[in-house]
Amino acid sequence: MVVKKNTCWRTRAGLCAGLGALLLLASPFTFAKSKKAPQSIEHMTVLHTAAIHASPVGSGAFAAPETDEQPERGLKGSAMSSLGSTRRSNLPIPGKRSSAFGAAASLNSGTLPLPAPVAPSSTVVPWQSAKFIGFDGLSNIDQRTANNGNQFSLEPPDQGLCAGNGFVMETVNDVIRVYDKSGNALTGAEDLNSFFGLAPQIIRKPNPNESIIGPFLSDPRCFYDHQTQRWFVSELEQDNGNNTGATGRNLNLLAVSQTSDPTGAFTVFQYDVTDDGQNGTPSHGGCPCFGDQPLLGADQYGVYQSTNEFGAGFNGAQIYAISKAQLVAAASSSGSSLPVVVHFDASQQLVPFGGQSYTIQPAITAGSHSYEASLNGVEYFLSALQFGNPGFEVFDNRIAVWAITNTKSLSSKSPVLTLSFNIVNTETYGQPDAATQKAGEIPLGASLDEPLEMLETNDDRMNQVTYSNGLLYGAVNSKLMVGGASQTGTAWFAVDPSFHGPTLKGKIAHQGYIAVAGSDVIFPSVGVDADSDGAIVFTLTGPHYFPSVAYAILDKGKVFKVVHVGGAGQDPEDGFTGYPEFGGNGIARWGDYSAATSDGERIWFASEYIPQACSANAPPCREVLFNWGTFIGSVKLQ
Repeated sequence: MVVKKNTCWRTRAGLCAGLGALLLLASPFTFAKSKKAPQSIEHMTVLHTAAIHASPVGSGAFAAPETDEQPERGLKGSAMSSLGSTRRSNLPIPGKRSSAFGAAASLNSGTLPLPAPVAPSSTVVPWQSAKFIGFDGLSNIDQRTANNGNQFSLEPPDQGLCAGNGFVMETVNDVIRVYDKSGNALTGAEDLNSFFGLAPQIIRKPNPNESIIGPFLSDPRCFYDHQTQRWFVSELEQDNGNNTGATGRNLNLLAVSQTSDPTGAFTVFQYDVTDDGQNGTPSHGGCPCFGDQPLLGADQYGVYQSTNEFGAGFNGAQIYAISKAQLVAAASSSGSSLPVVVHFDASQQLVPFGGQSYTIQPAITAGSHSYEASLNGVEYFLSALQFGNPGFEVFDNRIAVWAITNTKSLSSKSPVLTLSFNIVNTETYGQPDAATQKAGEIPLGASLDEPLEMLETNDDRMNQVTYSNGLLYGAVNSKLMVGGASQTGTAWFAVDPSFHGPTLKGKIAHQGYIAVAGSDVIFPSVGVDADSDGAIVFTLTGPHYFPSVAYAILDKGKVFKVVHVGGAGQDPEDGFTGYPEFGGNGIARWGDYSAATSDGERIWFASEYIPQACSANAPPCREVLFNWGTFIGSVKLQ
């Protein structure tokens, strides 16, 4: 079948043909092979050729917010917040539901129930060094005014960040922009619906009931692949609007740059994850479903995504593997064949250990010398095991290490992949409490006669994972005891994966906690370079800190007990998601994840924070309903 691609923004293409024979191996603890073989999805398609608008938008070009605007009420009222985030908060948290399979005490290194972990406090200092670079990233104004204002008011700004070849790319819900390494914007703030070639989020009509609603996008990620010198951007799509052509399907979107320049053209691919037996998808219980928070990773041979599948209930984690070489070739040449998407249903593998698998975080490899040729290609993953079942209601001291091997075969006509996992005993971690913040100006809250909001910390799922020099680095939110008081901090892990014949093993090489007495440390991400140096970025917030972007230095597997404030927040969070008038409970949504990466010279990181307060001479810094911004920073460690 001929795949059509050109520079037209709305080009669509045909289906991908091919079928892979695959094998899914269970953990050595389960003593059984899966009865269901992984499937190959035969419907990878090309949407169009995209590019981020090349004209930078200066601060003077910001459109003024519509001060008399009422919160949009389309899509079941979800435009009062990020639809995906709202749905996450209303559905059972993955792995937290009751299960018929209780966790056996013999599988845990501690006693039941586990006590709260005690963590030492780090010292907080501002970073004052010529090795540090920082600048404001995308903001609520960028989100709301992109595409001539055909955007929803969204909160929170889930964070994507990637860097390489002299460029820095940032993407959040739901805009994207490219900078140079000094923070100068090289493109405008492009809305992601336009970037992916889709209808606008909303086209407002005088009668709100007649507004045209486009596809809903959420949870962006990106990475720069040093091996192929290409940029990858991912997002979920729920094509459930009322616009002409809406299919009602749920899709994973993946854009691949055609060159090493992210300001140039991208080719956009999509594949269906509705899993209702239609359009080549498997038939899962409770579907049609959507794949929440698609994660993104890569090894030498493949690009990997994993999702948490929601329909009538929670269906557990799903993993997708795609040939990297074929993606790059298909993005650059109309004569190239599209790759097959290999789908693993990994939902049930951890049931004997307490519950369904959730948030299986794929690793991004830092440096080509970290690839393992002896396994014919391998992609590693980490996931948490805090299921909330009896004995583990709050805390656990295990995580899972996963691996897909023989990934070199992804570029063959019949790829044969093996997925395996093992359980690793770790330090204790557990379900975090909401975070506090410093009091300050809250014009929205004051207009509603509401008190200062707290910040949502979500749960203790595994965050971003990086693979470097044989170690997997990851971190989670965790409730901790610091100076005799309970608060939220970070538990981080460096896992040494290995194979003994066909059996995957894993052990802790390093681990620890990051905490600040009297304050909260939330939503960590670990960025590591090829020499195992890096940083852990997070939000620092509390009675003495407006929500700020902070980080700790990682040196050869050890984290220094010093927290550096890179982007100091200037105001409290004052977004609508926490206020009862908009369906909140006093706890505002905060970015569901931060991001950190290496460009080979510097560690780059980004997260949500509250930027400079508005003044009479400043450009607009907030929309009526929210005041979030993002901060991008980098540090040179050598």
